[in-house]
Amino acid sequence: MIDFLRPHWKALTLALLAVTGEAATDLLEPWPLKIVLDYLLQSKPPPAWMSVMIGWIGQDKLAVLNFAVVAVAVIAIAGALSSLLEKYLTTSVGQWVMHDLRRTLYHHIHRLSLAEHDEKRTGDLIGRVTSDIEAIQAFITTALLGILTSVLTLLGIVGVMLYLNWRFTLISLSIAPVLFVVVYSFTRRIKRASRDVRKKESELVSIVEEVFSSIRVVKAFAREDYEERRFERQSLENVEM
Repeated sequence: MIDFLRPHWKALTLALLAVTGEAATDLLEPWPLKIVLDYLLQSKPPPAWMSVMIGWIGQDKLAVLNFAVVAVAVIAIAGALSSLLEKYLTTSVGQWVMHDLRRTLYHHIHRLSLAEHDEKRTGDLIGRVTSDIEAIQAFITTALLGILTSVLTLLGIVGVMLYLNWRFTLISLSIAPVLFVVVYSFTRRIKRASRDVRKKESELVSIVEEVFSSIRVVKAFAREDYEERRFERQSLENVEM
């Protein structure tokens, strides 16, 4: 996979910067509320740098509120632009990677021997060229950088928590090993179920391909009802999984 991603390293680098910006805006979202609570409702003196910025707007409590509103708008716009840039870049890279993977896989399938083709079902090969490649594209465009965004946001949250109160942070993190064990257990089950689903889907595609490629024979022997029942049984197996 690295070989397919390497030609797009510039776009991926920009996407990584966009993800970092998106994570930063997620962390900054509660900040305007802190301004309102601390420096407007409780009348605490703002820090020097904030006093300078608020002074550009005014000197009263309304200026503090206006500053908080401007901060909300700036953070929201920055987050939206970062998210838009990240999605555009990852979608573009995902499309190119999907194209390169399909071309490489199609070339490989054509070079297989006849004996290997006899061992493999047509539906399985079709599924690998279509649905499996699409799953990889979905991983690149949604899961890969989405996971990275979540990790960066989580690290930022932990950092802020440690800064505010390290004792409570350690108490909160004490349940992390338990959560890891639970998530790992469910992840293994999901992986097994996903493999079974892909296998059943390839069998379903094989049935469709076999029937449509020999539709004249099916109609000549009036086997429509039989093939419909066979398809329905296979489809029900997918549902019951």
